[in-house]
Amino acid sequence: MNYITRIAAAFTLTLGLTAGAMAAQDSISGEVKKIDEAAGKLTLKHGPAKSLGMDEPMTMVYRVKDPAMLKQVKVGDKVTFEAEEAASGYTVTRIQKAK
Repeated sequence: MNYITRIAAAFTLTLGLTAGAMAAQDSISGEVKKIDEAAGKLTLKHGPAKSLGMDEPMTMVYRVKDPAMLKQVKVGDKVTFEAEEAASGYTVTRIQKAK
């Protein structure tokens, strides 16, 4: 393997590891407190959400990107989720039950 190929392979590996670490960092741990299927929203009690600029734990109402997400969880479930801030408010883009 020539020098350039080795550098490219190392760079690609580094980018992959960095992206994985960043994705894990964006996950927020929380608990489902309320589900409002009609409005496409859920209330989550969660710890700090650094990816959203929230340094303190809080309970908030979030929209969901896909209403089918609301069928994956129930009140009381411990979850990890990712969210983004949009003009219409905060939106959950991914959610799963915590293991």
